[in-house]
Amino acid sequence: MADRKSLARNRRAFHEYHVEEKLEVGIVLQGTEVKSMRRGKFSFADAYGRVKNGELWLIGLHIAEYTHGNLFNHDPTRSRKLLCHAEEIDRLRRRVEEKGFTLVPLEFYLKQGLIKLELGVCRGKKLYDKRESLKAKDQKREMDRAMRQGL
Repeated sequence: MADRKSLARNRRAFHEYHVEEKLEVGIVLQGTEVKSMRRGKFSFADAYGRVKNGELWLIGLHIAEYTHGNLFNHDPTRSRKLLCHAEEIDRLRRRVEEKGFTLVPLEFYLKQGLIKLELGVCRGKKLYDKRESLKAKDQKREMDRAMRQGL
């Protein structure tokens, strides 16, 4: 974990979904996209993964245009190819075809100078599950606070 520098984490995904499995994948980017992402100028609130023709794609990721990119700037909302092994893509395709599973981007980070994506195989939470998660989080916060005051 020491060789990872987080660019952004999708906190909303952990509230909206049960994360069943996590997978590290590469992402195919153009030069101006890398520069914008390193500056934190991207949003993946509505992004999701999809398997098309045996390839893994990230749809809905918005990377702002690079300010000094002029003529060679990228399309901010284009679909971007994700890189992983063919067996993993096939396994993910089978999981997504099951009822209720979705591929959700959880975190973008730098690893050895490359931008990587942590992709989650997730199942949507029901409203009562979300309430339970919030209740557990509040209880944990209260316990931590009490422990700090007691010490």
